[in-house]
Amino acid sequence: MKLVIGSDHAGFQLKVAMGDLLRSLGHEVLDVGAFNENPSDYPDFAEAVGRAVLDGKAERGVLICGSGVGASVAANKLPGIRAGMCHDTYSAHQGVEHDDINVLVLGSRVIGVKLAEDLVKAFLGAKFTNEERHVRRLGKVKALEAKFAAGLKQ
Repeated sequence: MKLVIGSDHAGFQLKVAMGDLLRSLGHEVLDVGAFNENPSDYPDFAEAVGRAVLDGKAERGVLICGSGVGASVAANKLPGIRAGMCHDTYSAHQGVEHDDINVLVLGSRVIGVKLAEDLVKAFLGAKFTNEERHVRRLGKVKALEAKFAAGLKQ
């Protein structure tokens, strides 16, 4: 699978570890930074990861910041990105199966490397179910996104 990975400075070390894991599992990995631990801003990397997914350069993305919160908020501003911050394996796979998340967000100051590995594997091993109720709900999410993108804040 083609994947994109990105982090701010706080997530740099975990990003390196997850990139190594993904490559060891045979995935093609596009790393959009950060490339060191110098202070950086998570919205820049949320945009880079999201754009790679939206542009078809990657099927899914992994995004990391200190808590996961800021990166998740920023990534979800991009129309078509469904970023889920997950710190348990149930949410990591269920988010794909039911909500079709395409970006997994992790908090490097919240979880360790082993749990992050398990989360990434759960995320990548899951597929959207296409069950009617999930398709219906996803359709409603997309309609909300389109309505607000058009400036119809009603």
